[in-house]
Amino acid sequence: MQVRTTEYFERKIADRGIRREWCEWVVENPVATEVQEDHRIRYWAYVLEAAHYIRVVTEADGTFLNAFFDRTFERRRER
Repeated sequence: MQVRTTEYFERKIADRGIRREWCEWVVENPVATEVQEDHRIRYWAYVLEAAHYIRVVTEADGTFLNAFFDRTFERRRER
């Protein structure tokens, strides 16, 4: 899969210790998705190797914009 990314995305995943392949896996195997008002898409999945849920945000065209460990996802999902 050829993934387009922004410089911001690359910098942030490096800062946060998130691997690019984890982000690709999240987008391909989400447990939840949400389309924002600006048409960006949020994807969530639990990554075993990271032992956390990761949220990946993409543009509508699939460009990866941001990714981070989402420590509140499970609690919000239970509501």
